[in-house]
Amino acid sequence: MHIIFQLDLILTIQQTTKKRKPEWLLKKVFFAQQKDVEIALKDIGIHTVCQEAKCPNMSECFSKKLATFMILGSTCTRACSYCNVDTGMPSGIDEKEPQKVADAVVSLGLKHVVITSVTRDDLKDGGAQQFVKCVKAIKDMDESITVELLIPDLQYDEKALSDVANCGAEVVGHNMETVPRLYSVRKGANYKKSLGVLKSLKKANPKLKTKSAFMLGLGENEDELKTSLQDLLDVECTLLTMGQYLAPSKAHAEVVEYINPKKFEEYGELALEMGFEFVKSSPYTRSSYMAHEYFDEK
Repeated sequence: MHIIFQLDLILTIQQTTKKRKPEWLLKKVFFAQQKDVEIALKDIGIHTVCQEAKCPNMSECFSKKLATFMILGSTCTRACSYCNVDTGMPSGIDEKEPQKVADAVVSLGLKHVVITSVTRDDLKDGGAQQFVKCVKAIKDMDESITVELLIPDLQYDEKALSDVANCGAEVVGHNMETVPRLYSVRKGANYKKSLGVLKSLKKANPKLKTKSAFMLGLGENEDELKTSLQDLLDVECTLLTMGQYLAPSKAHAEVVEYINPKKFEEYGELALEMGFEFVKSSPYTRSSYMAHEYFDEK
């Protein structure tokens, strides 16, 4: 439950590009259903990527006591053209944050936890140890709680990636976001190196499940997407999500195409046929959306 980095997939429901959103993206948000979760989070002093990104799934997830925690602050050191997270120089690290996250997990009665973060290029390890400490704090309270991490690239540091891979989380994700031709939207990122992040995680811990995500509608074509899906399988990444990119404002990368829900279903079926173990593919799918379902289906 946290910032999807990465924010890599951090999107907002207030989309204002020139293209008119189709009716299948006019999702209603029922804020009244969120209050219990929001109050609990505020009392503990922890934030979620759901709130920071104004995720369109927030009311649905909060009503089910699901959330993605965002650690390491709310200021990112990069400025990806699709992301609505604040950029700049972050403050220091909250040493009490791991326990705050664990307390929130217990308070909300969560059985599956997702934790993400902004990119912290100002930190030597990219924030890896904060992820490790959060997992330890949760597992110390209840070993049966499953934990999923969504990490930035950690500056491709092999030790940092190994530490995260072996910290006790059942799933670690790193989002590819888009196909190689469109990688200019990911400031400071590199397609091959992002694949390398997933490869390094698996190499450091072969038993670890790795996960990635694509936001579609930036101008990719089906052949490019299929090639990128195969790239993921080649580095043994078998958990996948695909969702519609929504531009946070006119200043962000423009939506090139609104993809029909039926096409998302076809892409999902294709991914399963190719060999992915678990796939969520729909216009409103986000990296951590209904992430617990992977464990429910096992």
